[in-house]
Amino acid sequence: MRCLTLLGSTGSIGVSTLDVVRRWPGRFSIFALVAGRNAELLASQIREFRPHLVVVESDAVRADLIARLDIPKSEHPSIETDPSYRVAAATAPECDFVLSAIVGVEGLQATYQAIRAGKQVGLANKEVLVASGKLVMEAARAAGTELIPVDSEHNGAHQALRCGRRDEVHRLILTASGGPFRNTPVEELANVTPAQALAHPTWKMGQRITIDSSTMMNKGFEVIEACWLFGLSPDEVDVVVHPSSSVHAMVEYLDGSLMAQISTTDMRMPIQYAMTYPERWSALVPRMDWTEPRTLEFFPPDLSKFHCLRLAYQALRAGGSATCTLNAADEVAVEAFLGGEISYPGIAEVVAETLERAPAREPESVEEVLEIDRQSRAAARQIVTERRKGAGVIA
Repeated sequence: MRCLTLLGSTGSIGVSTLDVVRRWPGRFSIFALVAGRNAELLASQIREFRPHLVVVESDAVRADLIARLDIPKSEHPSIETDPSYRVAAATAPECDFVLSAIVGVEGLQATYQAIRAGKQVGLANKEVLVASGKLVMEAARAAGTELIPVDSEHNGAHQALRCGRRDEVHRLILTASGGPFRNTPVEELANVTPAQALAHPTWKMGQRITIDSSTMMNKGFEVIEACWLFGLSPDEVDVVVHPSSSVHAMVEYLDGSLMAQISTTDMRMPIQYAMTYPERWSALVPRMDWTEPRTLEFFPPDLSKFHCLRLAYQALRAGGSATCTLNAADEVAVEAFLGGEISYPGIAEVVAETLERAPAREPESVEEVLEIDRQSRAAARQIVTERRKGAGVIA
């Protein structure tokens, strides 16, 4: 039986992970659940999965959670609020596997320490590698452990890369849905509303990741992640627009062979793959029906429209703290767009200007990465203030 710590249990990835656990009784147990504010959902998770440790974000949430637990007090888990308990949950000797799904850099420290402790980590948090890829991968090599990606594209790449040796790989191709504005003329983007940007055609996700998908910043983050995860250069990772989202990633080998990972758009499949690797267990999700007519279309991304993808490649090539700044600035810019402070094209503009203003350096610790993140956010907020309600498109 594998014992799990789940960082981010009440988010969409956390809920899907617990559904995988639920479908395999006797195969998994839960050591710890780390969550934020959703006391109602967390209480139901505690009642069902009986973790030993629970970590929430505040004393108020803790009190609300305890009030909702209709189980004997003798059966209550330890419920903590100090952020240090996130690290304790991820590094405990009882834990075999850590699923990292806390959104943002808040999940970085616990994930990093889990890796240093030699835990197998299922990675569903983009910011861990985008903000601190070098430190994280150095820690994984030193500990002799492997990060198994949960993100559908990287999970697909991980599977396709099992078909050959690293020195046989010519390039990795990540697919993108193209979001809701794939066919929208550039000159109309200044009028895009948050509601329109949140209407993703394929996936149901949180607000930030949905906006990032529409700008293709999310795909830029995935390129950065892929380079760190698989030891690739920016020139070895391409992006194509694939509206149906059936093909998640393709690996082209030196002989011209192309290995594609194809599956239904259900996150339980890559989650189960990560939890059971290197084994493959029976499918919990619907299988694709290949008796139905199916068309697979691929298009190059329009970089005159999707500036954020170009900025991600730019930051990746710059190296050092540039990708940390990229992520921090994007989060601030997306929040400003959703709050009506800047236009939709203003997201890329704020990110570009923050990259220009923020001094690049090579962080030597996670603490330094978090400080760079704070400084970059402050710079981005200042830029939003300066250009509030601004509009336009980067030249």
